[in-house]
Amino acid sequence: MSGENKQISNDKIDLEGDRMDYVEEALKRKVWAVVGATDNKEKFGYKIYKNLKLEGYTVYPVNPNYESVDGDKCYESLSKLPVVPEVVDMVVSPKRGDAFVEEAAKLGVDIIWFQPEAESDALIEKAENLGLNVVYNTCVMMETDRRK
Repeated sequence: MSGENKQISNDKIDLEGDRMDYVEEALKRKVWAVVGATDNKEKFGYKIYKNLKLEGYTVYPVNPNYESVDGDKCYESLSKLPVVPEVVDMVVSPKRGDAFVEEAAKLGVDIIWFQPEAESDALIEKAENLGLNVVYNTCVMMETDRRK
């Protein structure tokens, strides 16, 4: 898919201090991309993707190694998505995540969520320096379950 991405209403948030504010704001956003989504049902890339779908979010799988995830078209990059996601959930190693952080910032993504083990101090700092609001040290599945 080439061409321009459709822009979702993506008002920037201005939150300082408490990271839980970022969590609350992220969970209000309804259009997500899961970088590292996989069709392997044993991996967190699948579990997180499926969980977000079941919670009613519009979710796009991003993984250059798959054509589909859970029967949905999988995209090789954030730039190939039909819309700019409001939240990017990272489920890849920090080494693989670097390029996706840069791409998210270029697209104007507001919030990036690093799943446990997907973050590093350097990658968090890079994301913040690029203007992204960052969530880390918590799993999106735990946070959605906590709110039930």
